[in-house]
Amino acid sequence: MLAGAAHAVSIDAMDVPSRPAEAVLDRLIARLHGRGRPRVWSMVITVFGDAVVPRGGRIALTALQDIMGRLRVEAGALRTAMSRLAADGWVIRERNGRSSFYRLAEEGRHAFDRATRRIYAAGPPAWDGAWTVAVAPPDGAAELREKMEEAGFLRVEASVYLRPETRNAPDPADALAGMLVIHGNSAEHPEAMRMLWPSDEIAAAYRAFIEAHRPLLGAFRRSGSIRPLDAMAARTLLVHDWRRIVLRDPGLPLALLPRHWPGEEARTLARDVYGRLLEPSEAWLGENGLPPLAHPREFAGRFGRGERQD
Repeated sequence: MLAGAAHAVSIDAMDVPSRPAEAVLDRLIARLHGRGRPRVWSMVITVFGDAVVPRGGRIALTALQDIMGRLRVEAGALRTAMSRLAADGWVIRERNGRSSFYRLAEEGRHAFDRATRRIYAAGPPAWDGAWTVAVAPPDGAAELREKMEEAGFLRVEASVYLRPETRNAPDPADALAGMLVIHGNSAEHPEAMRMLWPSDEIAAAYRAFIEAHRPLLGAFRRSGSIRPLDAMAARTLLVHDWRRIVLRDPGLPLALLPRHWPGEEARTLARDVYGRLLEPSEAWLGENGLPPLAHPREFAGRFGRGERQD
């Protein structure tokens, strides 16, 4: 009787493979909820921008429910988030028989397109030492701040903005309309740029990102396998966490960054983990009705993966 029981236990143990990546994912999900009530609408936008738009821009509600359910987001919270996004013009709901689908609207697509270049950049932008200083009229300074930050400017004072002219910087023409604009190449102590933005806060966010997501690499070294839905959930958390930091970071060139800046270590980690998750998560998307990638070469270059090899 005891021998038989021992034999049964050993068979059960053999039948349950070790899944270290799943254990790390569960800790990441607990971390997500430990920070407070998740902003489900923001996570949905992450899924759309990262995974859905490259495959045509439409996803079934059931597939979204599966991803969010794995992240411990209740169906009711997802429905509320989708209603909010539809009301705000970010997504469009479509019906096909009894099935519901959602597509990213033009407003949402435009907003994510602007962010995509920074989210998936291979590294800090190249810089030749050129600067632009812009001075806004006093009565319009408050309304300009968001537009100027989107164009890569840092606010020095209420109406004064500064930008190092990096390669592939967004065209600032619309933001600069009606402003006094000064271009130049000379600056003393340019490293003092770091005093104009909350670098300590952003550095701490990068270090927290590294601490949270690095265990996934260790899990992959112990066991290279991860279930497709788990890969999709982990990829969503990775990009969501990365996006929340990098879009607050002004994206300065290396010459203007503080010493021992953790942003590039975090970017390398994001690239490596993303690469590990890509194949199983993309397989899951295909199995759940999303069409093939529209631009596979461009997609493959995210985080500079086509430029840098492990």
